[in-house]
Parts: sequence; C-alpha cells; structure tokens
Amino acid sequence: MKDKKLVRIIGLVLFIALIAWTVSTITGAPEAPSADALGGADSQAYLDAKAAYDAEIKHGHALLTLGALVVVAFFFITEAIPIAFAAMVLPPYFAVSGIMTMKEAYSGLMDSNVILFGGMFVVGGAMFQTGLAQKIGLSAVKIAGGSESKLLIAVMVMTGAMSAFLSNTGTVAVLMPVCLGIADSQNWNRAKILMPLAIMASSGGMCTLVGTPPNITANATLANAGIEVGFFDYALFGLPVAIISVVYMMVIGNRLVPERHSDVEVADEETGKVYDTKKQIIAGAVLVGVIVCMVTKLLDLHDAAVIGAILCVVTGCMTEKEAYQSFDWQTIFLFAGALGLASAMKSTGAGKILADQVVSMMGEAPNPIVLTAVLFLITGMLTQFMSNTAAAALLCPIGLSIAESLGASPTAVVLAIGFSASAAYMTPVATPPNTMIYGPGGLQFMDYVKVGTPLFIIVMIMALILLPIIWPFFPNA
Repeated sequence: MKDKKLVRIIGLVLFIALIAWTVSTITGAPEAPSADALGGADSQAYLDAKAAYDAEIKHGHALLTLGALVVVAFFFITEAIPIAFAAMVLPPYFAVSGIMTMKEAYSGLMDSNVILFGGMFVVGGAMFQTGLAQKIGLSAVKIAGGSESKLLIAVMVMTGAMSAFLSNTGTVAVLMPVCLGIADSQNWNRAKILMPLAIMASSGGMCTLVGTPPNITANATLANAGIEVGFFDYALFGLPVAIISVVYMMVIGNRLVPERHSDVEVADEETGKVYDTKKQIIAGAVLVGVIVCMVTKLLDLHDAAVIGAILCVVTGCMTEKEAYQSFDWQTIFLFAGALGLASAMKSTGAGKILADQVVSMMGEAPNPIVLTAVLFLITGMLTQFMSNTAAAALLCPIGLSIAESLGASPTAVVLAIGFSASAAYMTPVATPPNTMIYGPGGLQFMDYVKVGTPLFIIVMIMALILLPIIWPFFPNA
C-alpha cells in the first residue's frame, strides 16, 4: 500500500512538472510575426519570419509531447492509476496546450479501429448470450481431446495464416469470441489463449506484402529506389518468425502469463441452462457474414462490425442493454487516448527527434549490421507507443538514405525497419490486437512487457542473422 502511494506521489509530481513546463513554454513562446510590419503576407521577409516562428513553435510542441510520453509511460508501467484513465488524460492535455486542435486530440474516439472494437464486442457478446461461444468452445475442446496445448497451437496457426492475408485487427476481432468461448468452457485462464492470439496476429502479418501496413510502407520505400520485393518474399523471414513465435509461446511465453482472471463478466454457464438454438444459428450466421464481408472487402472492417452488431440486437440475439454491457470501455478508452499520443508524436516531429538523436550517435559511416541493429531497436521502441505504420514511414527513408550513403544495398535495412514495426509485442497500445485483448484477458501493462520483450529480442537476433543472408548488403561483392 505504501509503495502504491509512493508511486502515485511520484506520478503526481511528474504530471505537475509537465503542466508547469507546458505553461512556461506557452507563456514564453515568441510573438507571431506581423505581415503588415514585414511588407505584407506575400513578402519574402514575412514568409521567412513565419517559417522560423512555425519551426520554433513546432519544436516546443515536440519537446512537450516527449514530456507527455515520459509521464504517460510512467503511469502505464506502474499502473498507479488505471491506464485507460492515464491514456484519456492525453487528449485534453494536447487540446488545451495547443499541441493539437480539439478535433485532432479527440479524433481517436472516432477512429475506425475504435468503431470496429465496439461492433465486434457486441457480435462477440451475442455469441455468449446465445451460448454459441460456449458450444464452439466445448466442441473444439472435444476435437483436441481436451488438450490445451493442441488448442493453442491450432489457434496460433489459424491466426498466423489469416493475418498473413487479412487485417491483423480483423483477424483478432473475429477469432476472439471463439477463443473466449474455448477458455470459459474449460475455466482456463483467458490471457493464456488471448496473448498468443495477439502475438500471432503480428507475427503472421510479416509473411506477405499485405499482411501488415509496415510491410507495405517498406515496400513503397524500396520501390521508390527502384528495388522490387515480391509478394511472398517477405515469408523468407516472416515464416521463420511465425514458427518461432509458436514455439516461444508454447515453451516460454505462456509460462510468463500470470494466473489472473478477467474482471469482465461472462455469460451464465450454469449446468442445465437451455439456450435457444435458433438464436445460436442467427448469431453464428451474423459472425460468418461479418467475416465474409471482411475477407472479401465487400465492406470496410468497421462497417461490417457495426452492421453485425445491429443485426444481433434487431434479430433478438441480445437485448439493447446486453449490447451496451458487452462493450469493453477500458479497451476503447485506452486505444482512443493512446491514438492522440501517436498522432502528436508524428505531427510535432517528436518521433523524428528521437530517431535523429539515436542515429547521430552511430557516427557518419556505421557498419551495415550496426545500422540495421540500431534502426531495428529504435523502430521497435517507437512503435510500442506510436502507430507502427507511422514509425515505419518515419524511419524507412532514413534507413534507405544511410544505407545508400554507405554503398550498401538498402533492402535488408529497410525491411528490418518494417519487420521491427510489426514485432510490436511489448505494450497494450502497440497495436489494436494488443489493445483488444487487454480487458477481456484481465491483463496488465507489465504482462505485455514480460511476455513480449524476450520474443522481440529473439526476432531482432533473427533479423540480424537472416536478413543480410537473404538480402545481402553487398550483393555484387
């Protein structure tokens, strides 16, 4: 108790320090140049003065964003206050400080992923209310002979295969209700099936060009330099990572997941309870319809999820009240708040400041292996708190230019950045799948750190060994 109080006091001191620094930065900001005093809005003197003013303000905002990152990271790691509340402090801070507009700061609440979360929570809730999730779970357990290990392997293989071609978020969204049904039917720890689900969604996405946005970003960067990487070439590295991820979670990872039960209420599973078979069929049909729409891209992911949620209520699979109760608001607020930080890191240039500082420490002519290692590490750290797509977009051009300046082929370096951005295992806000399992799995911030960090290190070592072999730095040497 005393330790918790001390941690909260330290967090409060950090927050007050951030506010004081913010006030000082705002009050000490220079005055905007006057167009009239400098010969009009079209004069070169005014344009130069305006550019210098904008650059100084943006730099100040970038430093404040880094300060906010430190404070929120402290609260995330210590959980001195619920991390969803810590995340939701960010939008009003960014809006009031002027770092972002009100609309930009709160845009996370209208992000398509948040809408997808809400829709799929309702669809998943309908599967529980009708008893379909439990039935699927019991059937899967019977097929696997009651073996938890066989079920975990099956779930991870299925997730990896789906995420290689589909949205990682969509894959987790449609598989999570089934996984929860399996866990609850056997009274297993939900986290021990949800953590492998989220991790394999990230690892499986590395196997193809379209498996994850960072792969597409890396491919576009290389294409602009006249270098082509084939659709399935990513599997030369991604497939070994996916296999290692399965082995790691079975041998080490799941042993690090604590025996902690979720606070989320589950459907009544009293022996003898009779469920309406017709409603189960309808709920199953809705889920299948949502999956088909997502796979065929007939509808956007969030549109398919919302329509599915509406159908679950309209068809009587669940009541309106039950639909509202199925929302995991902790997950939604955590993701929505963290999106503000991700946007600020990009728009203010805070992410670039961090990257530039670390890259400058390598000197003018670093060894290609050292360059790859440093950029892999920087990307991995950035993507734990900002969009992995944004982290890849920020660092891929940097990796390309440095590699070319060394006379080395940039392929391995740029792809390492893309793969590192996808290896976002270490925090609940690193990817939407990580966030989705946070509440239903009864997880805490440090659970991701404990399970994800060793795997990230393994993937980094694999990248440093395999990528230069598959795509040599000096292919003509």
